[in-house]
Amino acid sequence: MSALLRLRPSAAVAASILKEVFASLRSPLAFRLWDGTEVPLGQGEPACTVVVHQAETFAELMRDPSPGHFAEAYATSAIDIEGDLFAAMRVADEVEAIKVTLGQRLRILRSLWSA
Repeated sequence: MSALLRLRPSAAVAASILKEVFASLRSPLAFRLWDGTEVPLGQGEPACTVVVHQAETFAELMRDPSPGHFAEAYATSAIDIEGDLFAAMRVADEVEAIKVTLGQRLRILRSLWSA
């Protein structure tokens, strides 16, 4: 098990990380974290919500927030998607274009370790 999998960030830290990683997202999307915290992203009313069941899952997803990692987490039931699955696929297309810089990755890692 990787060290990142064992990290347990607080929901407040996770919400902050999500807002940074997905700051450029225009499509409406929301995350519901393991403690029930809702994090709306994009513009407008979210058509779908990604439900993250465990803090460890969140840490692993943020290691590389790509559609492939989200698909794998969905396939293993580590996350659920509530709402319009077709809208979620449209958002995934936009998410694929997001590039997390090295600086962002280092800030995320620091946030996860200090959580």
